[in-house]
Amino acid sequence: MKDYIVRATAANNQVRAFAATTREVVETARAAHNTSPVATAALGRLLTAGALMGSMMKNEKDMLTIKIQCDGPIQGLTVTADVAGNVKGFVENPDVMLPPSKKGKLDVASALGLGVLSVIKDMGLKEPYVGQTILTTSEIAEDLTYYFATSEQVPSSVGLGVLMEKDNTVKQAGGFIIQVMPFVEDAVVDKLEANIAKLDSVTSMLDKGYSPEKILETVLEGMDVQYTDTMPTAFNCNCSKSRVEKALISIGKKDIQEMINDGKPIEMHCHFCNTSYQFTVEELKDILKKSK
Repeated sequence: MKDYIVRATAANNQVRAFAATTREVVETARAAHNTSPVATAALGRLLTAGALMGSMMKNEKDMLTIKIQCDGPIQGLTVTADVAGNVKGFVENPDVMLPPSKKGKLDVASALGLGVLSVIKDMGLKEPYVGQTILTTSEIAEDLTYYFATSEQVPSSVGLGVLMEKDNTVKQAGGFIIQVMPFVEDAVVDKLEANIAKLDSVTSMLDKGYSPEKILETVLEGMDVQYTDTMPTAFNCNCSKSRVEKALISIGKKDIQEMINDGKPIEMHCHFCNTSYQFTVEELKDILKKSK
């Protein structure tokens, strides 16, 4: 099944809901960065959240970035997404290895430790919108639930999951975001809270083969779900040699000249997809001419 996002409303437009399956997104990221299982789980959760939150934005050129700065051994994560379902991301330390948590699960919380979650929305205005919150559990889904409540004042429920195969490839990944509108009735909130209280984990639902639609029907049981649209989502990095060249130009003549003086080709890596770009000494000389 190809990765996709489904958007819906429920309870006569009092609730809006988003769900996604992201196995290929997360597996592409795992393969690109050669992440350890716990790093794959952490990055996979944030990539899924990024894809879902990106799909909430309005305009074609809007960009979303989610950053986690933390003191745990993973050292930090960054994900960016657009409104069309394209998402990319990386972890600072892809090799982090930890024993399982007390529940026998991948210990994402210990990998992150204490820290801050930032959501940056670039909507073409003079300044991007930046919302920040502390990590409350460092499990990512609960931290985003807290972020929505405190920074955006939107009561929400976020569920995210990544399930690994024994060979450390990604078996399943996905998640959901449920939000209530300001005019929501108390009875709808009570029903939603009751549904969420008895909900299986996202990984359990994915392992049973639940589609995004089935996940939403379970979370919003008895609330008249109306699907508005579906869209594909994919790990998609827009880096290119010309973009990397522009970054090289920006570092200034002095540093470029030093690279030329070394007399060896240089290699530049894209943080987001780990693609390498080589520049020969002759190419560096051309870049030097273009730099200021």
